[in-house]
Amino acid sequence: MDPWTSHSNSGKQTLVAVGSAVVGAVLCVGFRGFATQGTNALAGFLLGVLLLVIGVLGFLLSGSQTVVVGPRERLIIVEDADRFGRMKRVIPFGEVGDILIGYLGKKSNHVEMYYLVLKLKSGENFPLFASGRVYEGGSDRSVVEGWRRRLEEYLAATGSPSGALGEA
Repeated sequence: MDPWTSHSNSGKQTLVAVGSAVVGAVLCVGFRGFATQGTNALAGFLLGVLLLVIGVLGFLLSGSQTVVVGPRERLIIVEDADRFGRMKRVIPFGEVGDILIGYLGKKSNHVEMYYLVLKLKSGENFPLFASGRVYEGGSDRSVVEGWRRRLEEYLAATGSPSGALGEA
């Protein structure tokens, strides 16, 4: 089997952060002249401040993530790179106890993000293809189920059995 390498879409992540900051700034400027604390203008201004802070933090913390599943090395390597540096996590196949599908969002809002959760034998849950890193297909459950099946095939091909399928 060939190594499976996947990269997050840092451009979309940055675009969302900048968009939030711009909307927040527009709201702050538009509602800056509130007269009393009990007005809707104050609520609009505070919403603008919140969006601006979220956007700026999102921009500063946005980065890319690379996941490499190496069947020969029997390792899952997750490397995060952002404006403050790089972090690398190496997970041996033998440490994976189960592979679950995690869910973030609310169906009624039509915002749904799925990702894999590795249940490690140490008891730790490790998010793989995390929704905050914007992976193509992360909003489609069938795509993420395909990721789970593929990862299970990689683990099984090298003799590391995965546990029962489930939901996080």
